[in-house]
Amino acid sequence: MADHSCAKSSAMISTDEALRIVLEVARRLPPVAVSLNDALGKVLAQDIRAPDPLPPYPASIKDGYAVVASDGPGEYPVITESRAGNDGAGVTVTPGTVAYVTTGGPIPEGADAVVQVEDTERIESKRVKIMVKTRKGADIRPVLMTLPSQGCDIEKDALVLKAGDKIGASEIGLLATVGVMTVKVYPTPVVGVLSTGDELVELHTECLGRGQIRDSNRAMLLAAAVQHQCKVIDLGIARDDECELEKILEDAFSAGVNILLTSGGVSMGDRDYVKPLLAKKGVVYFNAVFMKPGKPLTFAEIKPDATENKELNQILAFGLPGNPVSSLVCFQLFVVPAIRHLGGWANPHLLRVQVRLSEPIKSDPIRPQFHGAIVKWKDNDGSGNPGFSAEGTGQQMSSRLLNLKSANALLELPPTGSIIAPGTSVSAIIISDISSIAGRANSFSSDLIVSLKSNISKEITTTQAQDIRFKVAILTVSDTVASGANPDRSGPRAVSIVQASSEKLGGAEIVATASVSDDVSRIQDVLVRWCDIDKVDLILTLGGTGFSPRDVTPEATKPLLHKETPGLLYVMMQESLKVTPFAVLSRSAAGIRGSTLIINMPGNPNAVAECMEALLPSLKHALKQIKGDKREKHPRHVPHAEAAPTNIWEQSYKLASEGLKETGCSCSH
Repeated sequence: MADHSCAKSSAMISTDEALRIVLEVARRLPPVAVSLNDALGKVLAQDIRAPDPLPPYPASIKDGYAVVASDGPGEYPVITESRAGNDGAGVTVTPGTVAYVTTGGPIPEGADAVVQVEDTERIESKRVKIMVKTRKGADIRPVLMTLPSQGCDIEKDALVLKAGDKIGASEIGLLATVGVMTVKVYPTPVVGVLSTGDELVELHTECLGRGQIRDSNRAMLLAAAVQHQCKVIDLGIARDDECELEKILEDAFSAGVNILLTSGGVSMGDRDYVKPLLAKKGVVYFNAVFMKPGKPLTFAEIKPDATENKELNQILAFGLPGNPVSSLVCFQLFVVPAIRHLGGWANPHLLRVQVRLSEPIKSDPIRPQFHGAIVKWKDNDGSGNPGFSAEGTGQQMSSRLLNLKSANALLELPPTGSIIAPGTSVSAIIISDISSIAGRANSFSSDLIVSLKSNISKEITTTQAQDIRFKVAILTVSDTVASGANPDRSGPRAVSIVQASSEKLGGAEIVATASVSDDVSRIQDVLVRWCDIDKVDLILTLGGTGFSPRDVTPEATKPLLHKETPGLLYVMMQESLKVTPFAVLSRSAAGIRGSTLIINMPGNPNAVAECMEALLPSLKHALKQIKGDKREKHPRHVPHAEAAPTNIWEQSYKLASEGLKETGCSCSH
């Protein structure tokens, strides 16, 4: 790796140099073994060879009759049938006899050719007239053991897929064909997204104060990372306070992120702390790029020895500009290639095509400009020939997110300050699917980016192709979090736990997160909407379950339940009592409303993790039953005589008593 001195990081560098540094610093993630169902979209980290030939037996290419080719035309008895899945074993075709075969059916012993059914005439049920002469091997797909031969699909030990191949639908089919159920791939990175700034408020804020704006960057960048199949961690909003920001960054490093995205706090203000903190935690390679928009971009590497978790891989940190257009353009130009490189792509660069302008566009006089555009294929691109045509998306301003509405490309305009005439050929960087633009107002899939309604911020956090079975929503109940006074620690922790346990939960996905104040009506408004309108399968509420006067989450939850589920609460308490005797003070509620399971959990992030771990063995079973899955049977019930003797109430009393003794409490309980 080249030596990129931190002392030189203040110099403005070109976009090409910046991207070269990012890809040079980034290291591929270690391969992981995944099931075939989870391999779609990933990059192979191993060669795949065929353990057996395909087909493993001589098979018929057509529906017809297996014959001895030398017999020629004539009438013959049909002595057996060989269909796909039923090989008519035990019967041999001899000269003067034939066998009926279907497409894909095994060729019976003795037969050496197939005559298609169109060249035959059925005389009676067991006799057929062969009307053409055939040749040996006709319409038979042979078994190939060593040498290539026309008609065979795959020979034994053939290289079916090689390391570095991206897995699409056809590759999934090939893996299944050769019997591969688990495959090594490069995982997609975990991306943490943090917004910074005193002016930012959460999306559900109805009335903005003077100088306040809603945090659009976080929702935008989370969605952008999801589009590239990344798992995401929402790190919330950090105030312009150095100590608070440093604590959030430490939490992010410990949470296992591979890429950290911050927006804001990277300019030259006296309270822009992102750059100095990244320099303190790692190596800053550059913090200004000669481009428009996106000049104040910082890139740093955080190494494992700079974090508390020594087992972590490197962390690539991008300090993105605060203006939303600048932030998204920098994401496309630098973060997307980094995501691809970490995920094993052989060529992580974005696609570039030559396009002709359909309208005049003025370039910037000083810096190279990346101008949002809609690129389409046209039979006449303006030159009389077929090709790509580009239409700009309007006035380009760093703060005006409408600039990128519907854009599927960024035009690379040189810094001439002149008006570029229509018909001029320029380079365009493709940032989304070209084919999906026609007839759509937005290039983002509605299945991935859900509209933000009321105080519910919805986000999808897994791969596009996965079939979502259970929808999970997480509600943080806290006055200070809802007001923006404190960051949400428990919500992101719960999100990461659900994501990590998705397979154990039967394919669970986070579809909504929100924070509300400790107010019964506000809590109920969100719960009713998620249950009755959004049809969420599982809702986890975090906080508001204690003895404090403002702890009202159970009071808000219980009136909404159609059925209570006390067993879940027992399990959570039993797990929590292993950690603290004060678990007995929890007043959590749990139950079913319609087809939604609601569980009140503690507000402490560690307690959330403990409770989720305890519930995981039963949640998948519970959610399936609520959905009415008749195939979901109760697991075997262990008789009391075989089970370990436990009594949660005795254990609660014992642990509580011991804990109170340790604290010096002399009360009798």
